[in-house]
Amino acid sequence: MTRKKEVFQPITPHIVNMYVCGPTVYNYIHIGNARSIIAFDTIRRYFEYRGYKVNFVSNFTDVDDKMIHTAKKDHTTVPQLAEKYIKAFMQDSQAVNVEPATVNPRATENIPEIIDFIQVLLDKGYAYVSEGDVYYRTRKFQHYGELSGQNIDDLEQGASEHVSDEETARKEDPIDFALWKGAKGDEISWQAPWGKGRPGWHIECSVMATKYLGETIDIHAGGEDLEFPHHENEIAQSEAKTGKTFSNYWMHNGFVTVGDENEKMSKSLGNFVTVHDIVQQMDPQILRLFMATTQYRRPIQYTKANLAEAGNNLAKLKNAFTNLNYRFKDATPGTDPEVTQQVETLVGQFNQAMDDDFNAQNGIAVVYELAKVLNVYSERVNVKQDTLAFLKSKFTQLVGIFGIQLADDHLEDDTIKALIEQRNAARDNKDFQRSDEIRDQLKSQGIVLEDTPQGTRWKRI
Repeated sequence: MTRKKEVFQPITPHIVNMYVCGPTVYNYIHIGNARSIIAFDTIRRYFEYRGYKVNFVSNFTDVDDKMIHTAKKDHTTVPQLAEKYIKAFMQDSQAVNVEPATVNPRATENIPEIIDFIQVLLDKGYAYVSEGDVYYRTRKFQHYGELSGQNIDDLEQGASEHVSDEETARKEDPIDFALWKGAKGDEISWQAPWGKGRPGWHIECSVMATKYLGETIDIHAGGEDLEFPHHENEIAQSEAKTGKTFSNYWMHNGFVTVGDENEKMSKSLGNFVTVHDIVQQMDPQILRLFMATTQYRRPIQYTKANLAEAGNNLAKLKNAFTNLNYRFKDATPGTDPEVTQQVETLVGQFNQAMDDDFNAQNGIAVVYELAKVLNVYSERVNVKQDTLAFLKSKFTQLVGIFGIQLADDHLEDDTIKALIEQRNAARDNKDFQRSDEIRDQLKSQGIVLEDTPQGTRWKRI
């Protein structure tokens, strides 16, 4: 709201109440959606690393115009469509190692609360009924536009361009927005005091955020495209109802752009890649590292070259961890104070980077420096058990903030053979990128491949 960095001060000490706008579940999530999911999961993990308890709420919009249209097109119902894509969302989120939300509320599970919320706005004169719809009187809220830096008089000029003449005719003012949409035909609907219908998009988040986190929350987050009008409308609704500040801090992640022209990725432009597809084609941890290691407000350029770089960086982290694990068998008791101090200094630099508005780019740069320490120490003639354990603990902890899991256990022989078969199939199909990814994955686990005329051989190092 203030357009500047501020010291974070939670409402309740050591607790963060955080709401992140979730997806409308009418399709698989694309990489642009994943940016928000991964960015704020990384931020949540950092809060937890720093000792906070995080109440993390992220909703599902499971009824709206897009869902009604898609359900009709697919010859299914809105609830069935929602179930399909909520399940897919959970699978895709798990694939990129996103921590489960404290609560994933659905709009359709909160209809009574939505109706009650709207009724308060009607009683206070902030809303009005018009031909079965309910609209919010935008001009009545004096602070409208402050979050996005919009002038309300300028908004009026463009408002009529985004809605039909029929809907404009039902409004007192073109900039008013819908809290409730009257039922049309056999559309999915619920009974309200002012008639059958369904909630508008904006009201859902106001209701669910305040229901699960309180009338004033610490952090409200989402993609930068939600700043206006979605978050602006949430503020207007919530503060009109409660008379209190809705959220103390607002965070918006940057877009994912595609190709050299940096075009925003979106379903409407048809230039999107779904997480559902991409995790079938590569190690999901590559996507996770690619997304998690850019500062959340900055845009991310989605290119094969940038993904390849993330894959190489992931291999370096895994190799450093494997090398360190390998030395435990011949380590001697004791500690190396000099190395311990070096690691503690790097951890301090990491914390300083991430404390500065979650600067993940600077944070991961420190982690790469820590990986070098692991590699150098692993090559020493005499290594100490306590120092190895300390290095492993700190490295695992910091890498884990970016959602990267480092496996302790060696791969079983059957798993190695299965991966080699996948690699051979990829090579036969001339999918050399996938072939290289499998080779690097095995190498990160201490498995080296040798291609011979008699086939692929492997050995542990």
